Amino acid sequence: MNVNLLLNSLKPHLKKNIKEIAIAIIVILSGFFLSSKSEASKNDAVVITTPIIASSKEESPILIERYPEKATKEVSHKLDSLLKRINKRHDFHGAILVAKNGKIVYNNQIGYADFKKKVPLNEVSVFQLASVSKQFTAAAIMLLNERNQIRLTDKVNTYFPGFPYEHVTIKNLLNHTAGLPKYFWIAEHKWQQEKAPSNSEMMELLESSNVQRYFKPGYNFDYSNTGYFVLASIVEKVTGTSFGAFLKSNFFEPLQMKNTYVYSFENDSIRKNQLDGYRLYRGWRHLKINNTINDAIVGDKNVYATIEDLFKWTLGLNNGILLSKESLGLMYSKGETVSGREFPYGFGFRINTKGQKSIYHYGKWNGFSTGLTQYLEDDLVVIVLEHTSYNAMKSLNKKIKKIVTENFGV
Repeated sequence: MNVNLLLNSLKPHLKKNIKEIAIAIIVILSGFFLSSKSEASKNDAVVITTPIIASSKEESPILIERYPEKATKEVSHKLDSLLKRINKRHDFHGAILVAKNGKIVYNNQIGYADFKKKVPLNEVSVFQLASVSKQFTAAAIMLLNERNQIRLTDKVNTYFPGFPYEHVTIKNLLNHTAGLPKYFWIAEHKWQQEKAPSNSEMMELLESSNVQRYFKPGYNFDYSNTGYFVLASIVEKVTGTSFGAFLKSNFFEPLQMKNTYVYSFENDSIRKNQLDGYRLYRGWRHLKINNTINDAIVGDKNVYATIEDLFKWTLGLNNGILLSKESLGLMYSKGETVSGREFPYGFGFRINTKGQKSIYHYGKWNGFSTGLTQYLEDDLVVIVLEHTSYNAMKSLNKKIKKIVTENFGV
């Protein structure tokens, strides 16, 4: 058997992962033992590697690791008690995931997915991420920037000549300094059709609505859902594909986020395990919250995901699998007005530098309450997803961090 030839054929694969290296070694050793056999036997030895290497490509590049049960016993007990308490006292029906040093410490859920059928939540329950969706939009823009398909200094009018608010750059949209009016109000007062408008239809409505902006771009910070739906519209215009398809092929599929997708009301089909949002009525009855005229717009909201998929996203973003270190640095940095005044928002993320630095975002929409927080110094990630109008996300996040800090010493 020609061992050198076999080694050369395997070289492209040897760097991929340990599993493939082990396979290569086994095959090489097998070659020594089979060297005295016939040419047919030699061919069989080489062919063995093909299906094994091919199957490894289907595995996620993100390895989800968990601390052993023994190491997390105390903190899990405390967090279980917290879940039960907020479920009973504050009508919390959702999921919590905590990870430290890139490994899951705790992942659990409590309450119902469907109140009428009494179906409990589980690990594949899919939540609307609300404004936590904005980081996906920002990442999509940064990816196009890295590919030289756009520039952050480009004006919106470059892609939409009829856009009525001149001199607004992509960067203005990313860090909420564009001064754009609220599209919610425009849709509710100017849209004449029964069917909710899509992104392209809302862009057309902006052109004809004659609604004034709040300030000149760059002069102030004003949190804007409008800016992020415009960003998603730019992604669609530049790529010639839907926003959901772009996220799927560039983010969700590479990270094996199999239960994550963009959902536009009236335009997309409801998926398996996709949750509805609820509100509590008279202290005991859960009423499903109906969709509104604003629910077909994507980019500012409407990414749906399981809690573990959202953790994969965080790992993929931080590990350089999706974006460069430079792009991520911009996303995680404070913004600045034209006068040099800083404000605590990057691209799709809020930035907290008081005390321990954290990168985070909360979301609230149609009964869904969401939160994703990264405590950088502790290398701690806290994710909370809920779907019954829970309104104490910030307080809950602090309680979770305190429990983990005091009861998990890794």
